[in-house]
Amino acid sequence: LSDKEEGKRKKSKSKVDCCGFPLSIFFIVVNEFCERFSYYGMKAVLVLYFRYFLQWDDDLATTIYHTFVALCYLTPILGAIVADSWLGKFKTIVYLSVVYTIGQAILAVSAIHDITDLDHNGKPDSMAFHVALSMVGLSLIALGTGGIKPCVSAFGGDQFEDQQEKQRSTFFSIFYISINAGSLLSTLITPILRAQECGINSQQKCYPLAFGVPAVLMAVALVVFIMGSNMYTKAAPKGNIMLEVCRCIGFAIKNRFQHRSKRYPKREHWMDWANEKYDKLLIAQVKIVLKVLFLYIPLPMFWALFDQQGSRWTLQATTMDGNFGAFKVEPDQMQIVNPLLILAMVPLVDSVVYPLTKKCGLNFTPLRRMTVGMFMAGLAFIAAALLQIQIDKTLPTFPSASQSQVKFLNLENSVLPVTVDGATYSIQPFQACQTLSFPSVPIQMEAPGRFTETLLKGERQTILLTSTGIKGRNRDVNAKPEQGNNEIRLVNGFEAEVNITAGSKDLGFIPQFGFSNYTQLPEGTSTFLISNRMGQICEYSQSLGFGSSYTLLIPGDFSFGPECAKTIRPIEDIKPNTVHMAWQIPQYFLMTTGEVVFSVTGLEFSYSQAPSNMKSVLQAGWLLTVAVGNIIVLIVAEAGQLPDQWAEYVLFASLLICVCVIFSIMAYFYTYIDPMEIEAQFAEGGPQDKEEKSKNLSMTDVIPASEDKKSEVKQSRI
Repeated sequence: LSDKEEGKRKKSKSKVDCCGFPLSIFFIVVNEFCERFSYYGMKAVLVLYFRYFLQWDDDLATTIYHTFVALCYLTPILGAIVADSWLGKFKTIVYLSVVYTIGQAILAVSAIHDITDLDHNGKPDSMAFHVALSMVGLSLIALGTGGIKPCVSAFGGDQFEDQQEKQRSTFFSIFYISINAGSLLSTLITPILRAQECGINSQQKCYPLAFGVPAVLMAVALVVFIMGSNMYTKAAPKGNIMLEVCRCIGFAIKNRFQHRSKRYPKREHWMDWANEKYDKLLIAQVKIVLKVLFLYIPLPMFWALFDQQGSRWTLQATTMDGNFGAFKVEPDQMQIVNPLLILAMVPLVDSVVYPLTKKCGLNFTPLRRMTVGMFMAGLAFIAAALLQIQIDKTLPTFPSASQSQVKFLNLENSVLPVTVDGATYSIQPFQACQTLSFPSVPIQMEAPGRFTETLLKGERQTILLTSTGIKGRNRDVNAKPEQGNNEIRLVNGFEAEVNITAGSKDLGFIPQFGFSNYTQLPEGTSTFLISNRMGQICEYSQSLGFGSSYTLLIPGDFSFGPECAKTIRPIEDIKPNTVHMAWQIPQYFLMTTGEVVFSVTGLEFSYSQAPSNMKSVLQAGWLLTVAVGNIIVLIVAEAGQLPDQWAEYVLFASLLICVCVIFSIMAYFYTYIDPMEIEAQFAEGGPQDKEEKSKNLSMTDVIPASEDKKSEVKQSRI
């Protein structure tokens, strides 16, 4: 807005109403739906992009994920200051949405592996380029989504006249629904897009599409918002109360430091040292705000656990079975359980649980609700730890750095004895023995000839045996297949070379006693075509689960014909995931229950306890607790270095329960106040009365809190 418009309220030339509502709110609601789809869709697949495209380990992927989320909750403070003090809400939303859209587009481009895949092997040759591009894109997204977060809902509220209080309340309900709808749909759709395969020179998981669709939705959000420009009511910036509060606190600290000598009399509250410069009412309001902010100190620990749904819990789901019968659930799609449960539980808790506790005579105050919410989140991580223990039991034991593992595959149609370091094993026809572990030193073998074998440290390998001795060897998969895929290879025990095709993947010709390379195949039934140079073809189908590894043996008695597939021997190297993803639902239920009674109640409590002109200050403080919570996660992920994931879950749960006890003590000594009554005291008296009331004002006075309007509460949630 220009200087001429400063302090004025700019209205549209012709304001159109529809059923009593300004038509302009349609553009705002659609904008919010598209923006939330864009953000949550990108965020749903982000940790898997870090883990499997950028090839970061679990800890680094978790660290960068939570660093990004922390930035998304730090930048709203900047956005609020810019909107209130300089550009106004409309221009702030437009400018930062442009930044947001550019960031989403850059992130989508960074996921195109063909840009640097010069050797066409499906892997980028310059990972540093993709990492740098990703970080630029995520930085712009964090600035954009965080910057517009405090502006959009407030801008929607500006579209209503003072007498349209009911319509404003309805708008915030619709606005809140649009947020959840965007989150729900994007969390469902983008993992499906990611699971597709795309590429120019080689087919890989389609992260460019998973990021590209949210980028398009953000562009649509921007266009839709600008389309309604002529219909909006635009309020000029009036100065930022957050800056004023910070200046007041800063002056009080500075003045107290300058007058720390004993000859200066003590004041009842340290904020009273701002009396020389600032209004008594403002000081009283700052005291109220500081009292609530003090209660915020333990809250980041809740968010440290809550936001791991998109990182640690998603990575946990990659080691589980996602087959739900009629449909298959991708690991990142499990996050959809949270918004689904929210939509069901918020009305249930408000309409049933709270009234029931009131009828039972229980004084379930807001701070007690928040304490219960923190405790429920701790229980959710205990459930996650118990589930992780069950998952770990199903995982294979891989060799340590000082060990080697080997198994023998019998290519004969008779039992072959193998002696290794004095222990004899009988290997059944066309089967493999169990995986054997040995120290990485030369070992003596008899199979059937006597020879010495040196095994490689930290490696697993398969050795092919016949009655005449060893015929070949090959390294096995040394880790659980990623993303729930399956690693499959073939061994040719047939007398002639054969060509292998798995779907669209040509594995080439395999000579007698040769191994094919491992190929990744998804869950489901995969078909292999085995052919020779004479054009004969054998079709073999193998049913695959999640995260398994198989060696398919073409035995020596194989022959092309109608019954050829029955002679193929599948040998299970790594068992598929056996723990079902449905077992994550209890921990999601506990976490969502904690969120409903913690987050919603916390926002309502903060709003009711905030002075009329400082609700945005407490909103900024609330968002800051989310940012700090994510910082806690990245510190623990990098510094903790716990050997087992379940132990990390227990650590987080223990920390939150300890913090929960501290918060319950702080809540016990908190006295609820009514900021409006305190403000009214200053309005009633003259200057001398105001000064006297300020001196006598005690934050421990018992003043019953009044109930806020529903529209204000809904706006605070957003």
